[in-house]
Amino acid sequence: MSRDDNLRERILSGRSDANIRFEDLRSFLLRLDFAERTRGGHHMFRREGVRELINLQRHGSQAKPYQVRQVRQAILKNHL
Repeated sequence: MSRDDNLRERILSGRSDANIRFEDLRSFLLRLDFAERTRGGHHMFRREGVRELINLQRHGSQAKPYQVRQVRQAILKNHL
């Protein structure tokens, strides 16, 4: 299982929302062809064909759990 597959499985399972590293989630979204724009501590991701704007912020070295849930919902809704 590749690193992306492992991270995707962790995101979709919902069991470890509080244990997803910010940089891993950021890199994952970039590999899914999301465009990133940064303003201060906010990293905003947009992708053609996806209505949701994904906003990530660091919580130490981790991503915030509610933002991991938003990423999961966008992946499922848009069949990414």
